[in-house]
Amino acid sequence: MKLPILLAIDDDEQVLEALRRDLRAHYRKEYRILTTASANEALESLAELKKRGDTVALLLSDQKMPDMLGVDFLRQARTIFPEAKKALLTAYSDIDAAVRAINEVQLDYYIAKPWDPPEEKLYPILDGLLSDWKFKYVPDYVGLRLIGYQFSPSSHELKDFLAGNLFPYLWLNIEADERGRQLLDLHELTTSDLPVVVFEDGSVLKQPSIQQLGEKLGLSPKAEGDLYDLAIIGAGPAGLAAAVYGGSEGLRTILIDKRAPGGQAGTSSRIENYLGFPNGLSGSELTQRAITQAKRFGVEFLAPQEVNEIQSEGQYKRIKMADGSELAARAILLSTGVSYRKLTNESLEKFTGAGVYYGAATTEAYAFKGQPVYIVGGGNSAGQGAMYLSRTASEVFICIHRQSLSETMSQYLIDQIERTPNIKLLPCTEIIEGKGSDKLEALVIEDLNNNERREAPAAALFIFIGAKPLTDWIEMDIIRDEKGFIQTGRDLINHARYRDIWKQKREPFLLETCSPGIFAAGDVRSGAMARVASAVGEGAMAVSFVHKYLADS
Repeated sequence: MKLPILLAIDDDEQVLEALRRDLRAHYRKEYRILTTASANEALESLAELKKRGDTVALLLSDQKMPDMLGVDFLRQARTIFPEAKKALLTAYSDIDAAVRAINEVQLDYYIAKPWDPPEEKLYPILDGLLSDWKFKYVPDYVGLRLIGYQFSPSSHELKDFLAGNLFPYLWLNIEADERGRQLLDLHELTTSDLPVVVFEDGSVLKQPSIQQLGEKLGLSPKAEGDLYDLAIIGAGPAGLAAAVYGGSEGLRTILIDKRAPGGQAGTSSRIENYLGFPNGLSGSELTQRAITQAKRFGVEFLAPQEVNEIQSEGQYKRIKMADGSELAARAILLSTGVSYRKLTNESLEKFTGAGVYYGAATTEAYAFKGQPVYIVGGGNSAGQGAMYLSRTASEVFICIHRQSLSETMSQYLIDQIERTPNIKLLPCTEIIEGKGSDKLEALVIEDLNNNERREAPAAALFIFIGAKPLTDWIEMDIIRDEKGFIQTGRDLINHARYRDIWKQKREPFLLETCSPGIFAAGDVRSGAMARVASAVGEGAMAVSFVHKYLADS
């Protein structure tokens, strides 16, 4: 098996020799170390490595080199190995250029020279970058393989589930990859059995449901206990934060999610305004760290499992699952989040999962390499999706009803979009129709200023419009606003039905619903701010109110 490569570039031979020495001393058992004094030679080497099927894990370049600036080298190298981590060696006077490069080339880190001692100033930084790279990198391997049709909704659902639960897998498009056909023949299967999941031990699941696949992968859809101090329904940022704080503060806590941890934030390709991560991080990275942290504190994670009903029985709340199982909890946190609203358009609905996707759908991005894709929506999620898709798509078109993005998107994302040549904003436009046979092939777009329509080729449409709270399943008498978001705390007091429902002597706690002991946090709560940091804060705050409620019960 070929070792992945660490490539270092510096035109100063003494510095290059020091780099070569330090990198080999620490990484030679896991990586091949390549060094060169020329950025142009490095680009030629990268092209050859790509042709031979080698993998580059890290690009480490000096900023000031005679034939090319380090930032310019990394920009070009990124087109050859887009998944490689990128670090810049800078003198103190070049730090401003390095900071600008974070946005310009999505630089992962800059390292000031000299880095002596490397044990303190070099290895910890590179260790972190390489750890993140390993987490994302999917090598050729004999692990879990998923075979199906690229434009099959059922195949898309399985890919989305595996990615959301952080299971590495190899996707084999039966129409484009001979290995998929060979696997079907090996297991005496036909295309009528697709999608098919082949496991490392040789076992096979044909057309599995999400629940069947989750159980086979070792996920737990069954609770270990009957009674918990805190049951959290929904594992988005608010639910994950509540799980961490609940578990760390001694509450017997269970976290339940019908699909995968992370919620909408988990699908984000890059979150850049989250406190403490100046280089940004993906939603999957944040989710992985949070779920690992929660489990370390003894939190039980139930997935894939759907809650169908909640019943309040005085001091206890009974939770009924879709599979018929039940558990009881002394307190409940509702953190089910929101889903993207669907476009009410029959011509697009038939292509859902076959060219039309709701949310980032990062699992599908490489399927549209070199092709035009469209985005509907002007919020931060749409901007993050556009930046991610711009790596592979020939063009990314953002369609919005407004004249500009300034009212709905963070400025840092607007700046990035304006600097990305293959992203184009289409203001005052609306998608009218989707066209194609078995997959999306074209869109009919209307200019809202003059009502003129035109047809444009489109390989995919990613939709980020509005937010619908996931509260339709709640049958008990919990007050919601006109859009379905759950009302909590003092917002309940002015509601016409409040006195008919709330029979406690005290007022509801800040995040408490009109049902005592049932709390809401994150995007599902009326008045919540749609930001990851806000959801995390509410999830943590909810646990403090749970403690107060349990102390009084």
